[in-house]
Amino acid sequence: MAILKIARMGHPVLIRAAEPVADPTAPEIRRLVADMAETMDDAQGLGLAAPQVHVPLRLFVWRGGAGNVIALINPEIEPVGEETEDGWEGCLSIPGLRGCVPRFARLRFRGVDIEGRPVDGEAAGLAARVIQHETDHLDGVLYPMRMPDLSLLGFTEELSRAAAARAAEGSKP
Repeated sequence: MAILKIARMGHPVLIRAAEPVADPTAPEIRRLVADMAETMDDAQGLGLAAPQVHVPLRLFVWRGGAGNVIALINPEIEPVGEETEDGWEGCLSIPGLRGCVPRFARLRFRGVDIEGRPVDGEAAGLAARVIQHETDHLDGVLYPMRMPDLSLLGFTEELSRAAAARAAEGSKP
């Protein structure tokens, strides 16, 4: 396995639609998924899409609820209901920044795994957010493109300082 180089915002691979994976069971796809999982772990990410490692294919890996790494190939998602939630997101391709992004609260997903078996399910909360974020990468969309209010985009360090200052003010008698 290998740690792969992560494309950063501004690289053309991140703003174009990825191609479907022709053979999810191919040895090179298996190797790519393993390398992506290792890269995601090394970077302490929750998910990683193939375009983020300079491979314009429709697949991503993410850390499931039990801590296991899940690969979803040729994914399709659809919202379950119209409810949305705002939440703070970061991205391995946009290091040091975070932004508040609206996402559907629940979604249904389907695709295949590295064995070519169908995968489908529903997700809510953080899992739904990660799946939407990674699927966006497959469509050439970065999270700031989803933000209606860019005043809620900032450097992680500054946002943490501001939150700590607000918390300290709230605890004063």
